[in-house]
Amino acid sequence: MVLDIGSLTALRRDLHQFPELGFYEKLTKQKIIKFLSDLNVEVHEKSGVIGVLRAGKGNRVIGLRADMDALPIGETSKHGYGSKIDGVMHACGHDGHMAMLLGAVEILVKKPDFDGTVVFIFQPNEEHGLGAKKMIGEGFLEKFPIEEVYATHNLPGAPTGQISTRAGLICSSESLFEININGQGGHASMPHLGQDTITIGAEIVQALQTVVSRKLPPGSGAVLSVTEFITDGQRNVLPGRASLKGDVRTRSTKDRDQIESFMRQICRGIEISHSASVEFTFDTQFVETVNALGPTNSVVRVSETLGLETIPNREPMSFSEDFAHFSNAIPGCFFLLGNGKEGKNGRPLHSSDYDFNDQLLPIGADFWAALVRDRLS
Repeated sequence: MVLDIGSLTALRRDLHQFPELGFYEKLTKQKIIKFLSDLNVEVHEKSGVIGVLRAGKGNRVIGLRADMDALPIGETSKHGYGSKIDGVMHACGHDGHMAMLLGAVEILVKKPDFDGTVVFIFQPNEEHGLGAKKMIGEGFLEKFPIEEVYATHNLPGAPTGQISTRAGLICSSESLFEININGQGGHASMPHLGQDTITIGAEIVQALQTVVSRKLPPGSGAVLSVTEFITDGQRNVLPGRASLKGDVRTRSTKDRDQIESFMRQICRGIEISHSASVEFTFDTQFVETVNALGPTNSVVRVSETLGLETIPNREPMSFSEDFAHFSNAIPGCFFLLGNGKEGKNGRPLHSSDYDFNDQLLPIGADFWAALVRDRLS
């Protein structure tokens, strides 16, 4: 069991008050390093922080990951431990993820009843899908021969402490697209003399809505959203330039490739029909997160053994996870942990009045410790 729930809550709330954006987690890393060092845990630092704990004579190695970064959101919560950094807050619960994993470190240090090695991974910049790739590029997987890797994320709206996961795909990919249109600006009273890029852009937006609804099978789970429409037009000036930006989520590489191809066709066809210049870019920042069967079965078994409400075959999530880069390289499992249904704990992730549920801290820490004992028995 967690040794000092009050201290764990204080740690989480301290992390909450001093959030840092991706790749700028300097103070956060210092706090994690101090916590690990005070427990005499072996520490390694590059872009992220790694803690290594060994027990017994076993050769097996597993990894547990928590993300560290916050979001560029101004907090509106009224509790007494709000963010002290203007315009930045832990609106996704990464403060709680870190605290739960640190709680598990303390449990396992005080009672190292496992046989093998645990690698505690504190990852930077999850929100932009860059942290895991950065750590892998630094040689993380070569230095630490991890055989299985695990991560969790809190889920507002689900009952407190409920664990849900599934074998196979659990989180969608995310690809960002940008469409730049160059036409001919002109006077609003004489549109026939120019190439109005708002009209061209609107035609593209409408055509893009047919990609998922008419090009992919029903139930694909794909989402294509145009999120920005930017022009250089004015009150009486038709724009000569326009940019469309947006986001694509898919549950398979095949669908992702097809969507990109259809979008290129649409842009090319409208470019020709209007004799304008249409440039299209498509950048996949998060790949699909896929859970391996063995690790997933372990998460379900441990959850049920602890008496937690367990959903072993939940529906895939539409959001994306940087953990995918780890689980693509090593068999792993990503699972959701219910954050509660009421008040600030039930607010959507990335909302300015969201907060991590401190009741989850002992549940999550105990779960991590139990998973280590299960996998390194």
